[in-house]
Amino acid sequence: MIEKDILDYVGNTPMVRIRMEEFGNINLYAKLEFYNPTGSVKDRAAYYIINKLFNLKEINKDTTLIESSSGNFGIALSAYCRKYGLKFICVVDPHINRINEMLIRCSGAQVIKVTEPDENGGYLLTRIRKVKALQKEIENSYWVNQYGNPYNAEAYSETLAEEILEKMDHLDYIFLGISSGGTITGVSGKIKQKFPDAKVIAVDIVGSVIFGHPPKKRFIPGIGSSMVPDILKSAKIDDVIMMDEVTTIRMCHELVNRYNIFAGGSSGSAYGAIKKYFTEKVPGKEINVVTIFPDRGERYGDTIYNEEWCADFIKNHSELKNL
Repeated sequence: MIEKDILDYVGNTPMVRIRMEEFGNINLYAKLEFYNPTGSVKDRAAYYIINKLFNLKEINKDTTLIESSSGNFGIALSAYCRKYGLKFICVVDPHINRINEMLIRCSGAQVIKVTEPDENGGYLLTRIRKVKALQKEIENSYWVNQYGNPYNAEAYSETLAEEILEKMDHLDYIFLGISSGGTITGVSGKIKQKFPDAKVIAVDIVGSVIFGHPPKKRFIPGIGSSMVPDILKSAKIDDVIMMDEVTTIRMCHELVNRYNIFAGGSSGSAYGAIKKYFTEKVPGKEINVVTIFPDRGERYGDTIYNEEWCADFIKNHSELKNL
């Protein structure tokens, strides 16, 4: 079937086998979400939520959608809002990389950039306060709210989790990077229904406060948060692995060099978390492990895949290695 619009090609992304020679008992499968139309797993949520809102008549063609995002969700929402003729305001901060900002603007979104740090030293809470103020000011507006909207988790339960279950006859572990919480909440619930003994491992980053760790400046977007997402209350998480950004960088380069997978920072974190976890807990039998690679590497051309930036970052943050 030929689709009318590239943005209709959401989901049904490839799942590939990654053969880690140092872990002979592990069958590792990665879902490559950067094959979605705008390049990330967030296409699923943007497409699903907008259609759900229209079907439930919670929005109409004159509604202005508002969201806080400095990355993939902002890119996806801007594209799908333009597809459906909706106005979209994306609230960002100074940490947004130039590629992401360009992609959001190119799809016609109005970009508002906050500049005042929040009480945790980041900008997320400031961005959310700005979103709430805009919602009060703009008649017929809707805050998408990826951190609390149950439709966000539902999007991944009904699409991504179903696709994983179609491929797997048995599942022992699934490793999922965490930021807004929608992916892990939606996927974990559906996975546990079919495979109740499967372990859901959340992958977070040093500097994120999600699991009670102290806030710290983070340099790689797409993983971690400076607030605890409300949506996580429904997530089914068995264990948490904290990764550092130096290891994340090295794992991204390993994915390219060993497997020709050019993926973003959260993918490197998830891959590194798998290696860390099973180095400490060596499996005594053959197991099936799934992970998600949320976005493509091009968006990290100024950071993870910039040799000069990486050299400076690793030199200045070598104390993070193997935390």
